[in-house]
Amino acid sequence: MPARTRLLDAASRLFYAQGMTATGIDAITAEAGVAKMSLYNNFSSKDELISAYIEARHEEWLDLYRDRAEATSTPSERVLAVFDAYADHASHEYEHGFRGCGLLNAAAELPVGSAGRDAVRRHKEQVEQILLDALVEAGATDPAGTAEHFSFLLEGAMCRAGLEGSPARVLAARRLAASLLGR
Repeated sequence: MPARTRLLDAASRLFYAQGMTATGIDAITAEAGVAKMSLYNNFSSKDELISAYIEARHEEWLDLYRDRAEATSTPSERVLAVFDAYADHASHEYEHGFRGCGLLNAAAELPVGSAGRDAVRRHKEQVEQILLDALVEAGATDPAGTAEHFSFLLEGAMCRAGLEGSPARVLAARRLAASLLGR
């Protein structure tokens, strides 16, 4: 496996388990099994590694959603596929347990206006847009309002799921969304 991949995988595990600020370069290189110089040959700084981590988390969620969306046949099912992708994320076997949305955890450590926080905001906007597109296609009465409502429902459920270390709150949010969709 290339050093860049090992470094990003190690950083992902450590950042999620311990936080980005608490995780030093030495811990990342030790976890990846590479020399410190290898990190700087692949990333110009810890900030660049953090950006790569945030992008990887975004792509990871999109993959979960795409897998779920491919199995749907209606717009309402695509709305619920967003909840299912979040439940899949919450059900993953993390080495130190589920701690909530990795992107929101990262954003909480970054200063306002930073590139990383902006990337997290764009991810959350994309999730809301996915909901909106499916709701428009489903003929929802107030698709923008419902997409916003579902987005808030998801984020609250993920916060509670992270605190409780279980996907139960996300599954409950899915049931609420299904009920609101008349399913």
